[in-house]
Amino acid sequence: MLVLLPPSEGKAASGRGAPLKPEGLSLPGLAAARAAVLDELVELCVGAEADDAKARDVLGLSEGLRGEIAKNAELRTAGARPAGEIYTGVLYDALDLASLDAAAKKRAARSLLVFSGLWGAVRVTDRIPSYRCSMGVKLPGLGALGAYWRAPMAEVMPEVAGDGLVLDLRSAAYASAWKPKASDGDVAGRTASVRVLHAPTRKVVSHFNKATKGRIVRSLLTSGAAPSGPAELVDVLRGLGYEVEVEEPAKGGRPWSLDVLVDEIH
Repeated sequence: MLVLLPPSEGKAASGRGAPLKPEGLSLPGLAAARAAVLDELVELCVGAEADDAKARDVLGLSEGLRGEIAKNAELRTAGARPAGEIYTGVLYDALDLASLDAAAKKRAARSLLVFSGLWGAVRVTDRIPSYRCSMGVKLPGLGALGAYWRAPMAEVMPEVAGDGLVLDLRSAAYASAWKPKASDGDVAGRTASVRVLHAPTRKVVSHFNKATKGRIVRSLLTSGAAPSGPAELVDVLRGLGYEVEVEEPAKGGRPWSLDVLVDEIH
């Protein structure tokens, strides 16, 4: 099982240990693309001393977040921590990787893949510094990152997806960087995307959506369940107590859509 996650806008501080080692990151096929984004992002933010407004405009930052520019300027020398510690926010609070038992942590290391505007995608065990660069950013040289990452991700993701379930919990901006295609073999038919809906209104509510997705991932990791495809995932989630509605694709070889209904977050 491969679980695709969005990152978080807010991030924990970088560590005090060794700085980033790009060659040590998972998905080495993304190395050249990562280097290009890192180079341009650092150059933009180092140059912010002369043009702060430009850097904030490119990164979509308010005046109160100008400290994020200085953080990006030091990406090559800042201490690095496991990505699972860097990413914070509602989804990651609900997932609570740190409190998992040893077996569940091993499953997380194997199965979780976090998409990123800067790194393309990383495992939760990859050591990275804290940064600010969403998939919606349009860098002056490379352009819109969602589009930039499509070609590199298309090269590596079919192999990363393996032969099991692909559970897609990404937001739309991050999903734009890679979507399984017919040319990827049967990956699309093994992919299930999930929405979380407020049951009384049938609307997506941000907090419900993020927190429940974190809880779903935690439930799967702690239960040890390893569904091989979307239909089996539906059975597993229902067995774990989730209310799931299914929209099967009209034709085989296409992704499934699942709605998880919730009344409230406990």
